[in-house]
Amino acid sequence: MASRCFFFIALSITLVDFSSSQQVTAAHEPVDRRIQLSLSPFASGLEALQNQIGYSFQKVGLLRLAMTHSSYSLENNNALSILGANVIDTAVAVQSLRGDIDISSKTLSDRIAKVSNVENSCAVDGKRLGIHKVIRVSSKMDSSTPSVVCGAFRAIFAAIALDSGKVDEAGKVFLKVHGGGGGDVGRAAL
Repeated sequence: MASRCFFFIALSITLVDFSSSQQVTAAHEPVDRRIQLSLSPFASGLEALQNQIGYSFQKVGLLRLAMTHSSYSLENNNALSILGANVIDTAVAVQSLRGDIDISSKTLSDRIAKVSNVENSCAVDGKRLGIHKVIRVSSKMDSSTPSVVCGAFRAIFAAIALDSGKVDEAGKVFLKVHGGGGGDVGRAAL
């Protein structure tokens, strides 16, 4: 009886030791490879988008929401798009006034309207970023429709404002994405 008990204890120790060595081997695999294998095409698109805009989200769920159209889910980017439009308008106004405090209200309004134009500005910037390849839409919706791309583009900047807690941060990212930089370069593109 003692020899059977010893046998089962020895067998148990061997099995535990063997399974532990397997876990240690898995733990030493490169972390990036394990993460890379688990990324879906949507998650990969979100990663690429963050790299393109030069902002890394602390709460990636906000970017995920920004890239979700109302045709895809009840949880979508509609509200973020509204806030994002206001973030963009504010960034344009502040940048314009920094460049010329005596700017006329008509000129300022024209600059804001130009940047806010769905087909000629907002959707163009969004397509340049490849948003139409990332945004989730229903199978019946065309993801490259200017209003879809523009809504998602605007929603990105609302998501940044919420993620960072700073509207200014979102405005800086917009000016960089839209104008290729800050200062006069950003203003010239407006």
